Amino acid sequence: MPPKSPKIPAAVYQFKITLKGSRPPIWRRVWAPDHFSLYKLHRVIQLAMGWEDGHLHQFIVDGRYYIIPHPDDWEPGIDERRIKLEKLAPSLNSRFIYEYDFGDGWEHVILVEKIIPPDAGEIYPKCIQGKGACPPEDVGGIWGYQSFLQAIRDPNHEEHDSYLEWVGGEFDPKAFDIEAVNRALRKVK
Repeated sequence: MPPKSPKIPAAVYQFKITLKGSRPPIWRRVWAPDHFSLYKLHRVIQLAMGWEDGHLHQFIVDGRYYIIPHPDDWEPGIDERRIKLEKLAPSLNSRFIYEYDFGDGWEHVILVEKIIPPDAGEIYPKCIQGKGACPPEDVGGIWGYQSFLQAIRDPNHEEHDSYLEWVGGEFDPKAFDIEAVNRALRKVK
């Protein structure tokens, strides 16, 4: 049996994903096909930003919560695996929220910058731009990340050595490898 060819989208969404509260801003610009579910957009965001996908997440669109439902949920939500971008139909310049890790509270503002026709020669999803390294998982949200950055910049800080050891010896807050992101995104179908 020949391999299944990828579905050709009717349209492609260009999203700008910005980590709320980050200074300087940490952001990614991605293309995602209209037939992707919100769950697949979650996977795109995880890979594009550099998160490890070890925590819960949700989308908040027009006051509605899109989640992967679980019997232990306190509040009901809409199953994000069943909602396609084309059905959600975010309009140009609309914004919604993607929240990751409810303990650390990483909020991402998702802006619909463009809705464009697909290019037959392009592979979707794709990251086309970005700035800044993803904060380490479990650093304590945006405030914890700022404290982390202060500590690793100051060799005399009491947590300097432990933080550097925790992140593997070094951390460049400006680092962003678009080629590595796009290699990872090729796995999202």
